[in-house]
Amino acid sequence: MNEHRFDGRVAVVTGAGRGIGRAHALLLAGRGAGVVVNDLGGSMEGVGTDDAPAFDVAAEIVAAGGAAIADTSDVASAAGAQALVHAAVAQFGRIDILVNNAGIIRWAAVPEADADNLASHLAVHVGGSLNTTRAAWPHMVEQGYGRVVMTTSSGMFGLPDNVSYATAKAGVIGLTRSIATAGAARGIKVNLIAPAAWTRMAGRAGDDAEPPGSPRMSPDLVAPMVAFLAHEVCPVTGEIYAAGAGRFARIFIASTEGYIHDGSAPTIEDVADHWAAINDESGYSVPADLDDWSTAFMAHLRP
Repeated sequence: MNEHRFDGRVAVVTGAGRGIGRAHALLLAGRGAGVVVNDLGGSMEGVGTDDAPAFDVAAEIVAAGGAAIADTSDVASAAGAQALVHAAVAQFGRIDILVNNAGIIRWAAVPEADADNLASHLAVHVGGSLNTTRAAWPHMVEQGYGRVVMTTSSGMFGLPDNVSYATAKAGVIGLTRSIATAGAARGIKVNLIAPAAWTRMAGRAGDDAEPPGSPRMSPDLVAPMVAFLAHEVCPVTGEIYAAGAGRFARIFIASTEGYIHDGSAPTIEDVADHWAAINDESGYSVPADLDDWSTAFMAHLRP
């Protein structure tokens, strides 16, 4: 079996001072990548700062014989994201891989999940992912190569008291799908990971408490999928993958064939009468992008 290595590649991993991001950084560095360990060091709710997590992980990598530097820029700001990418290029001369892992969670259900709660999540998960990608993009375009791994969550499937988190994580999917279309002709592939691991953000025991977990839910079991999506042999772009607990799977957005109404204008009753056909999953398709979906959805209008 050929070993998938990253010798000569440079990776930036956000939120890499703890948990899942730390696992990504350690694996990439262990396979030869130069790594920028970014972490603001705040609480899981995005409060405060602490240099120690990022510097501790970078030191751990260096002690193991790898190459790494720490960075504590706030990726929720455009200036912070630019500073992060500048640090990578200044230290290593390039940036090949960007893993957007930084995130926060502030548990709240409707109606407690107010506008401020939503805005704080969007700023880090969606804004942070866009900011870092925009900062890295010109470098990746110039070298004709790049790998971006965004982080979504199974939380998007719905949970009563994570309204804002789920909204932000679903938003990252739309962001990724759009950026992937822009990168396709430039050698840049952009994919998503939905991790399944037990970290402090998975629990609610306390702000900085590391919840009890089992080795089967270790963040280390997520990192191999992220590393593959970050590797030059990655064959896909714009896709979503789940990883954790020893299982790896694809999550996808699909469309049923549905019901085609002929003749006069459709009525509410037509929708009701053909509800089973509208929902029939036996002939679903998985659109590659909006044009692909539109072509299929409007195919019955062709002469």
